[in-house]
Amino acid sequence: MTDLDRIMVIAQLASALEASGTPKPGNVHRNADYPQTRFEHFLAGSIALGPAVSSASLQGLKAVLGEIRFSEIGIGRIIRRAVLDVKSFQRGGNTHLGVAMLLIPLAAAAGAASTSDDDVSVKLLRRYLKRIVKATGVDDAIEIQKTIFSFDSKWLGKLKSKSTPDLSEDNASNAINLGGTTFYDLMVSSSKWDGVAQELSSGLKTAFTVGYPEFKSIYEKTGDVNVATVNTFLKILSNTPDTFIARKIGLEKTSNIVEAAKRGMEESKKVSRRAKGILDNYRGMMTEEGRIEISRFDAELRSKGGSMNPGTTADITAASIMIALLSGLRF
Repeated sequence: MTDLDRIMVIAQLASALEASGTPKPGNVHRNADYPQTRFEHFLAGSIALGPAVSSASLQGLKAVLGEIRFSEIGIGRIIRRAVLDVKSFQRGGNTHLGVAMLLIPLAAAAGAASTSDDDVSVKLLRRYLKRIVKATGVDDAIEIQKTIFSFDSKWLGKLKSKSTPDLSEDNASNAINLGGTTFYDLMVSSSKWDGVAQELSSGLKTAFTVGYPEFKSIYEKTGDVNVATVNTFLKILSNTPDTFIARKIGLEKTSNIVEAAKRGMEESKKVSRRAKGILDNYRGMMTEEGRIEISRFDAELRSKGGSMNPGTTADITAASIMIALLSGLRF
């Protein structure tokens, strides 16, 4: 297996393991579905990501070898390809946009770092990740806008800003082009209300400094991938309130995305405090009491009909697992 094949398999496995984590409170998992989105939709999407991941890793390798510039990797185009591939293999809707936005740049960084047979250095991986995201251009931003607009964009709300294009508008591509807005620019400006954007504009700070160490530590202690996955999910959630929850709650009261995120953040923080309590008091999935509390937590969030689904936390968990696997963790 070549290094680039290995990166593709790792990304598919990371996404599938995240989806399989049971019970991740509020998420679809092996024992719980939502009416329009089921566990198998996430499994199908995890496998369908493969070709786009392979393309991203090859582009990253070409960049580090000097065959193309880092700005020519085409992160936006490859993310769009990944999302369309996922969409063509399942009918569960927008299951992997956030995962693709995190794993595609990560795959490109892994490709850039794959100049030897050794496992990827986490420090080097993050260095390339930051460089790749910052090198993105206007074309990458336009591709992301087209990708987002291809789904039901009601969850985006409306953005009233002279400096940042409203991605929910059909003519946003024109505004992006006229303003010279890059993918990185979009991530920085969107980080106020979107956790995936926060991750990308910060070099996947939460995934590298919270999620990856937690996953590695818990797996080494327990030898149980599911325990490591769910505890990592809870650790990320306890550390960073989920913006997907905040937006969903806030958008019930206002269409302004910035205001919506603010209005929904207190409820999201309550969810984070609940996750922290389960880890601090019961050690999460590592104890019988913790597993009982997690199941209760899952039922509580699920009873809200999807508005309390920590989707961004799940995306960051997938990235955290991918980093662990790239660095050599095996089970």
